Amino acid sequence: MKKFTLKNNLLGLSISALFMGVAASPLAQEVSTAQNPEKIDKSLEIIEVTAERRVVNLQKSPLAASVLQGEELEKLGIMSVDQLQFAMPSVTVNNFGQGINFNIRGIGKGEHNSQTTTGVITYRDGVATFPGYFTAEPYYDIERVEILRGPQGTFAGQNATGGAVFVTSNNPDIGGSHSGYIAGQVGNYNDKALQGAINLPISDTFAARVAFNTEARDSFYDIEGPYTGDDGVRLASTRLGLKWQPNDDLSVLFKTDYSYLDLSGYPADPVNSENDMFDITANSEMVALDRFVRSVLNIEYILPNGVALRSVSGYQKGNTTYKTDLDWTSVGNSTFRDSVDQVIYSQEINLISPNNGAFKWILGLYVQNDQYDFPEGEFVVGLPEGNIYSEYSLQGTNPKQTRAVFGQITYDFTSSLQLEVGARYSKDKTSNDVTVLQYGTPLESIQTAEFSKVTGKVSLNWDVQKDHFLYAFVANGYRPGGLNVDVGLGLPAPFDQEEVTSYELGWKAQWLNDHLRTQFTAFHNDYDNFQVIIGYPDYPTFGFELNTPETTTISGIEAQVQAVFGEFSMSLGMSKLNSELGTFYATDPRIPSVGACNVISGPESASCINLNGQEQTYAPDFTFNIGMEYNFVLSKGTLTPRLNYGHVGEQWATLFENEALGDRIESRNILGAQLGWAYNDWVVTLYGTNITDQHYVGAINSGARFAGPPRQFGLRVMKMFF
Repeated sequence: MKKFTLKNNLLGLSISALFMGVAASPLAQEVSTAQNPEKIDKSLEIIEVTAERRVVNLQKSPLAASVLQGEELEKLGIMSVDQLQFAMPSVTVNNFGQGINFNIRGIGKGEHNSQTTTGVITYRDGVATFPGYFTAEPYYDIERVEILRGPQGTFAGQNATGGAVFVTSNNPDIGGSHSGYIAGQVGNYNDKALQGAINLPISDTFAARVAFNTEARDSFYDIEGPYTGDDGVRLASTRLGLKWQPNDDLSVLFKTDYSYLDLSGYPADPVNSENDMFDITANSEMVALDRFVRSVLNIEYILPNGVALRSVSGYQKGNTTYKTDLDWTSVGNSTFRDSVDQVIYSQEINLISPNNGAFKWILGLYVQNDQYDFPEGEFVVGLPEGNIYSEYSLQGTNPKQTRAVFGQITYDFTSSLQLEVGARYSKDKTSNDVTVLQYGTPLESIQTAEFSKVTGKVSLNWDVQKDHFLYAFVANGYRPGGLNVDVGLGLPAPFDQEEVTSYELGWKAQWLNDHLRTQFTAFHNDYDNFQVIIGYPDYPTFGFELNTPETTTISGIEAQVQAVFGEFSMSLGMSKLNSELGTFYATDPRIPSVGACNVISGPESASCINLNGQEQTYAPDFTFNIGMEYNFVLSKGTLTPRLNYGHVGEQWATLFENEALGDRIESRNILGAQLGWAYNDWVVTLYGTNITDQHYVGAINSGARFAGPPRQFGLRVMKMFF
């Protein structure tokens, strides 16, 4: 429904300097090693994933996934979702502020409105989060982040055609001590940050954990013109966790988060501007403010027969406010503003069999209600603002409902050969009850559409030998369709649901007594009904969202490597991708044109373009990342230099691949470095991100380019207490 939402890669990446949200246990181990610097034959730790509702060993599961523990996030400089693309294969994140194009293997989200849902869903502490807005939520006091690549049609459901991200914060520790950390940071751009957490074991059955994160820094931009706003970043987040476990069979965990994220604005300039992208002009006020709360209640009870009954309840409420200069210069007077409220209620119930025996199963039920509210006078495009005949305004509500049942069975034919079968039935409903005032013409859109689909996965898993695991599966996923808003041509047709069928082969291995670990994956995706905005087929003057008529094919290979040899450790990831659209005729809505353009038959002309063979949007053909570190054991502590490098290849922002309109997003090459010293319960780190100061386009939207963050550097100091 929302065609004018603008986003900006600055939103999350602008706070990339700070991350000190690490679990107490890994740092405690590091500090202990620093105090006792004897040589230890280190091997890689077992990595576990919980995204499929059961704890499994990543190296023995049919999942293409990356798992980062809290300490690893800090070493990689990952503070929010944007930096994930520089730390793992096949991931691209183009952040426009109020929402992101998060794509895995070229599948996720390509359009920027509230009706086009995401194809890469993010879970926080077991709850599916806001699917479009509130993308700047920071990572702090995190236990782990799991990134699953490929459709997750059984467990993550209708918004996981590309993959899913599971973020888990640190839980209260009932058996632990009054432990925690406090950390501060100073850096360039007058950056100042403070973060901390404390575990409070109140009794033998009850504990609490309190964590917080704050940051303030100056703007990256030098803005000239009548408006010179953008006052930098002011962030504040806090989390309270409560855990009650009266016996071994019952556990109750409650967490509530609140975030106040003031980014000031999302500055940008026209796509083909020749000036430095941090030196821009503007003549309209800029605002970028997100405020939201999330509460999660997780209850688990072990029945007498060993079956686990689990309930996860979620409540999320937020407001996102945005204002910008829509022509991106001080010459024009086009503006945009919105203030959108969103509320989500969700409930998931699982029955999980014991994790033993040849036959295992999981059953689940999921319900979610999600509503956008657009208050009167708060969603306005002004050309210029202040006159009903030069404004486009929208008000009303967009409620959505999701209902699903799912399950998975696992059967061990032998000790080394296993079959997994999972399925999910999803039913989705979206409605518009909105009124549009389109340059003086009142239009009412009252419409409802429903979508449903059975998705799932069939996997054959083979433990070839102790250190080698092979799998092959076919999986599919779907993303519901949505509604177009009336543009004066009558109530427009909805756009249909997307469907992805994925075929994947994987080999996971451990080498040299588990000092070296590898994952290799080959996949092919048939991607049907990609949701895209083109010129209205009969009246190309207007934009209209529909589905590509033929299958898009996306194929690729991925590799991940982890190694530890003595005091040296490294991680590496890469992907090679090829994508190709089927026959699809379309009119670019940015170019004036006349005449009908049928999506199947054309006819082909200067404005009715056959996009057959074009690449999928946000699908770079190559990504690569590597990180390396070495621990120098000193008489007092450990000195650890570390280098991180991430490459995301060039990609297209639209299917039209029009370089003159700025559709090509050039490659990103981000180099980071750290020098850390750990001694007793102190950790001091010198850090730098984007050391080469590459000025790169982080995103393109609505004729504007949005810059990724420049070079940042500074000093972090952390004090642990146990």
